[in-house]
Amino acid sequence: MTKNTDNLIEESLNYHSKFPSGKIKITPTKSYKTQKDLSLAYSPGVAEPCKEITISSNKVYKYTSKGNLVAVITNGTAVLGLGDIGALASKPVMEGKALLFKIFSGIDVFDIEINETNPDKFVQIVKAISPTFGGINLEDIKAPEAFEIEKKLKKELNIPVMHDDQHGTAIISGAALINALLCVKKNINKVKMVVNGAGAAAISCSKIYKQLGVSSNNILMFDSKGLLHDSRNDLNKEKKEFSVKINPIPNLKEAIKNSDIFIGLSVGGILTEKMLKSMAPNPIVFAMANPDPEIDYNIALKIRPDIVMATGRSDYPNQVNNVLGFPYIFRGALDVQANSINDEMKLAAIHSIASLAKEPVPEHINIVYNKKNISFGKEYIIPKPFDNRLITRVSTAVAKAAIKSGVAKNPIFNWKIYKEKLLDRMEFESKILRMIQNRARTNPKKIVFCNGEDFNILKSIQILNEKKIIITPSIVLGNKIRIKNLIKKHNLDIYVKIIDTEKNKNKIKYYADILWKKRCRKGLTLYESELIMKNNDYFGAMMVDQKEADAVITGYSRNFNFSIRPILEIIGREKPYYKVSGMTILLTKQGPLFLADTAIIQNPTSEELAKIALMSANIVKKFNIEPRIAMLSFKNFSSTSSKVSNTVSFLHKKYPRLIVDGELQPDFALNELLLYNKFPFSKLRNKKANIFIFPNLESGNLTYKFIKGLGGIPTIGPVLLGMKKPSHVMQMQSNIEEIVNLSTIAVIDAQIRNN
Repeated sequence: MTKNTDNLIEESLNYHSKFPSGKIKITPTKSYKTQKDLSLAYSPGVAEPCKEITISSNKVYKYTSKGNLVAVITNGTAVLGLGDIGALASKPVMEGKALLFKIFSGIDVFDIEINETNPDKFVQIVKAISPTFGGINLEDIKAPEAFEIEKKLKKELNIPVMHDDQHGTAIISGAALINALLCVKKNINKVKMVVNGAGAAAISCSKIYKQLGVSSNNILMFDSKGLLHDSRNDLNKEKKEFSVKINPIPNLKEAIKNSDIFIGLSVGGILTEKMLKSMAPNPIVFAMANPDPEIDYNIALKIRPDIVMATGRSDYPNQVNNVLGFPYIFRGALDVQANSINDEMKLAAIHSIASLAKEPVPEHINIVYNKKNISFGKEYIIPKPFDNRLITRVSTAVAKAAIKSGVAKNPIFNWKIYKEKLLDRMEFESKILRMIQNRARTNPKKIVFCNGEDFNILKSIQILNEKKIIITPSIVLGNKIRIKNLIKKHNLDIYVKIIDTEKNKNKIKYYADILWKKRCRKGLTLYESELIMKNNDYFGAMMVDQKEADAVITGYSRNFNFSIRPILEIIGREKPYYKVSGMTILLTKQGPLFLADTAIIQNPTSEELAKIALMSANIVKKFNIEPRIAMLSFKNFSSTSSKVSNTVSFLHKKYPRLIVDGELQPDFALNELLLYNKFPFSKLRNKKANIFIFPNLESGNLTYKFIKGLGGIPTIGPVLLGMKKPSHVMQMQSNIEEIVNLSTIAVIDAQIRNN
């Protein structure tokens, strides 16, 4: 094994075993703090919804979690690339599937591993537990049993059942096929297709391709024994659908000559260079074997520059990833209480996915995938998994198809409200971190860290280096011997440039002269300037001022006020604002929340509040998020002459399109329904606020510190707004995650200013 392989094994085992073990957990959704809460949750109050369900079984969706609960069920007979490893060993994979359901569509999952390989007994077990669930996702069950199990369960149950290994791959590759054919300008009715593999996924894919328009006579399917041919007597019912009558019977090498499309759902390396060369002009190759495709992507592209290729791998363009489909298909099916997932719903998913890829790509997708301008073409024929538009497009299309085809028990009438609810289900906390990190990686910057003698700073630098967010070597300020000893003690794998300001006399003198010229008319002497420049914060700020570094990070070991002073004196404020404020970002499960001012202006005037709001809105737009500003107060709309109400009046008049309102108490600002019922005139009605401007520093900082103290909510900041050059001051004794996040923001800050 290689060192990288050893590292991956160790990282994977640590990832799954660290406390709490596994990847999913159950979280209460109702209050449980008081005796009354418990009496409602269980006995005696729980009897009431039980009675209601007894009278009308459909009310189970109203009173329980059934409508948002899916079972991911397997017997472990065909797990990933591992094969028949059994029910118990398949549990980590099923938990992983549960995780994907949750983060991409907000669906809760119980993973269920059944130790039963007999199809009839397996069906009986699943049928017996089915009342618990709103839908069933069958997973990693070998063919041909998978066909039989799914068919029987779909017939006997009145909830959506889907074997994702079959239909998921079929749906995503079907969308890719539509767009690949569009790229090469070929007619789907006339193309010649070779399919290598005849398992559950291959059969399901080929059925979908036929529904999309590929002629049965133009599909040649191969299993491990050769072409599915009428003369063979070893074919099951599913394979017989794709058996052909052709003489002489070709092998794979012969069949692929002059073919337009190769579909691989088999083993790595089976498609040779010679075979690829023999295909028709502008070939389409979907090499979906995992982890190694039927032919290497780079080799295929070198041999056939005219190729349109997709694989199952995330490190190549056009990944056929089932996560583009199953979370949103089940989401749409659950939301209309569909009694099945039928062909109409699958085709709706295919066309919505294919259509989305042809639309302009939002900037945040470019950021996440570290690309300049992703656009429809040979290297982008299907959307990216982290495209937030998938949940609204695919789920809506599936729900509409369910209603139209008559399988929906709970039709939706207001699609606008439905789409808003879908977005509310998204988990933004990790996505926004990935987004900013990928954005930073597109153009790393050189950062000077003023607190180089602290382990958390050095460890953060190692992480930033590994993620390729900052330029190596980073600059750290401090005692060279102490820093080197710290690196050696903790076995840190970093390469840094250490500057000991106490011993850098020439640089001190040079910087001191610059500082003296800046502040001599404010009483600073040259002698005092030389003394000041020995301070790391002054030295680091001057490096950025003189363009020797792109950004400065400080504040770890000193009070915020002491750390920001050198930055203000040397770098100064940005001209349009001439005000500096601090904004903290909270990465909550409902999405990022932006709090300001949490760091600098103690008692802002109405004019200063307006500037803080505008600066915050500009930053939020950089995240591709619509700014919705709540101007906070201890009362709701109680005065027409307070500084908060004056600020709102000014912003309404000067920036009429800006979504901002106040005076507002925080609970009203966070609850759009509460706000709508009490103050329907508000600009924030039906718009959940995401920017919160506090009336003074004390309230802002206390709120931020209180939320941070509760734990469980990642934070970034404070992010300094209004500085002339990228410079940020962390909270004293920040943890490694906070330092990494703030440094990443500093890199993006530098990128934006350079542009």
